[in-house]
Formats: sequence, C-alpha cells, structure tokens
Amino acid sequence: MSGFRVGGIKGKQGYTLRADAYVSAMPVDPFKLLIPEPWKPLPYFSKLDGLNGVPVINIHLWFDRKLTEIDHLLFSRSPLLSVYADMSNTCREYADPDRSMLELVFAPAKDWIGRSDDAIIAATMDELKRLFPMHFSGEDKASLRKAIVVKTPMSVYKTVPGCQQLRPDQASPIANFFLAGCYTMQRYLASMEGAVLSGKQCAAAINAALAAGTLAEGTEAAADAVADPSGLAPV
Repeated sequence: MSGFRVGGIKGKQGYTLRADAYVSAMPVDPFKLLIPEPWKPLPYFSKLDGLNGVPVINIHLWFDRKLTEIDHLLFSRSPLLSVYADMSNTCREYADPDRSMLELVFAPAKDWIGRSDDAIIAATMDELKRLFPMHFSGEDKASLRKAIVVKTPMSVYKTVPGCQQLRPDQASPIANFFLAGCYTMQRYLASMEGAVLSGKQCAAAINAALAAGTLAEGTEAAADAVADPSGLAPV
C-alpha cells in the first residue's frame, strides 16, 4: 500500500496521503464497505463478513438531585438498561456534589432503535423508578432536568457462537496495513477497554514490522490495491 486517497472532504480538493504504515481504526461495519476489491478474497478480510454490528442506544439524563454516590460502572437489574454510571461521580468533566448525571446503555436496542426519543426516555424513567424507588416515589420526587438520546444503528459486533475465530489480528496480510478496534483479536470482548488494548497491540505490530523491515514491502506491493478517487481508498 503506497498511499491513501482522501477525496473531496467538505468540498476540498482530493489528495493522496502517503506514509510508511497505515492503520484503520474504524468499526468493523464501515470498514467492510471500504475494503478494496482485490483484498476481499483474502481470508483475513473475507471472514469479517461474519462480524456484524448491533444497534445500541446511549441515554444521558441530568437530575435535580443526587441519586447515588457510587463511583464506578454498574450492571442493572433492568431488562432494558444493561449498564449505567453516575457521571457526576465517575467523570471529572461532569463532577457535581449535588446533582446526578446518569449515562445508561439501553440494550438490546433492536426493537427500540426506530422509536422516538420521547418513548425511549419514558421507558428509561420507568426502569429507573424500579432501580431507585426512594428517589422516584412519594411527594418529593427527583426531577429530570435534561435528557439526550444517542442512537448507534451499528455499534459493537454481535457476540455469537463462533465469532471469536473471525476476529482478525492487528497485522494484516498487506505488509504496511494494520487494524485497530475492539473487534480485532485481543483478550476482551467488544468494549472501550478492548478498543484501547487493540490500539496498543496495533502499535506493537507496527514496531515489530518496522524492526523486521517489512513495511517497505507493503509499499512495493501497492500495485495489488486499487485507487478510488471518489472517496477514501488505498492506492
């Protein structure tokens, strides 16, 4: 791989970016759409067809009072809310000693991704009444000040039997092209922790290729890839 064609972003003229090594840190679904045709038959890339993202909804809720003092991620008893955290305790940017800001993962979201934000917020609040009855019952109930719903139609890959063997190593068959992302092979499942670890393993793979002198081989073999001037593509 000898370059990466960056085409017309925000109306600017396209250009070819050249480097010693190239890394894709995209999620698996958009990455599959950009794999060059000559690469697709390679087992390393073709097996990615078995990894498919699932919809996920993240909900951010700001309240008028403190709901919890717990300073870490929590698994939920709710069938709709898988995990949540009080960001006013766990995140410096949202720190507030008097009012909670909850971030919740609404999953599985397949049946909810197409519904309105209002419907999702209402369902979330019903679940919170069960999780925190002391704050949402009686005369002095906690009030929701603000809410934001973030929908990701294709998020982390769906963990199904056999998917582990489909996860690629960070070093690809293309000598100077590497992958990073939670779907690549590392000891965690799809997660933020897995994404970070994959980045570290990707950097280690590049260092190993640099030490072995194989990065130059990828540039010399660039004729095996196809340029696509209409968008982003290796050349």
